Amino acid sequence: MKAVIVNEAGGVENLQFTEIDKPVIGNDEVLVKVVSVSINPVDVKSRAYEGVLNWIFEEKRPVILGWDISGEVVETGKSVTDFKPGDEVFGMVNFFGKGNAYAEYVAAPAAHLALKPQNITHQQAAAASMAASTAYQALVDVAGIKKGSKVLVHAASGGVGHFAVQMAKHFGAYVIGISSGKNKEFVLSLGADEHIDYTTENFYEKVQDADIIIDTLQGKALSDSVDIVKENGIIITLPTPEIPEDIALRARQKKVNIEFMMVQSKKETAEAISGLLKQEALKPFVYKTFPFEDIALAHLEVETSRVAGKVIVNL
Repeated sequence: MKAVIVNEAGGVENLQFTEIDKPVIGNDEVLVKVVSVSINPVDVKSRAYEGVLNWIFEEKRPVILGWDISGEVVETGKSVTDFKPGDEVFGMVNFFGKGNAYAEYVAAPAAHLALKPQNITHQQAAAASMAASTAYQALVDVAGIKKGSKVLVHAASGGVGHFAVQMAKHFGAYVIGISSGKNKEFVLSLGADEHIDYTTENFYEKVQDADIIIDTLQGKALSDSVDIVKENGIIITLPTPEIPEDIALRARQKKVNIEFMMVQSKKETAEAISGLLKQEALKPFVYKTFPFEDIALAHLEVETSRVAGKVIVNL
């Protein structure tokens, strides 16, 4: 089968096409013939930085990047009862770990997949894997979102952000989305009650008493967020667990919780996302698609940090 491997971190030229054997599945795995994969910021960072590559994959080389897949089951392990050959499935495979998604066939734990609803495409399903799982686990598992919660979403037009806005609205929250002005209508169309243009407005002057903040940026955005969260409110930060001590101190003084969260592959999350897609409470936005042979261009697109929604690669 065709696969894209990386031997060392660096530019997109380090994404190398090769032919390897199809994976052999274990008892609790299914073999998926991949139709679409999603390119996430962690894909790009893993390819670009040796430190991230070693963090996730240790010293083993070459590696196959990628975690988000949508495709068709062609084989099931002896212990698998939820899926059968011919089923269309999607999910985030083996995160945090080796997903091996940039390939024609992927061996995936059955517990990391869900049935793809018939009302969405494989491209949309791949888009709604890591990013939607991150938004769901942040809002539901960590923040405990409730009806009436005031939720602020940084980078509301991005991969995680555009799902977080829709989910927060679905759960009955009052939602404030921050993005550039050019994405204002997009963010409002997702269900946001308010939009703030970070290029012309300071969100900390316009918002107070937020219950939940989804922080995908850190830096000044995280620092300023501390000032607008109510006592015992929560900021869920996604980029890194390393919170500057001055920000952590101010948060403690204000009795504001800052929680770093890393998304995890879980059956409960995958099935919840599938349900939200099926009832159209969640509509993935596919920004651009690329053929498999242009996966380097897809990486470069994500690197711009100007993507609304998700970048997808079709096999």
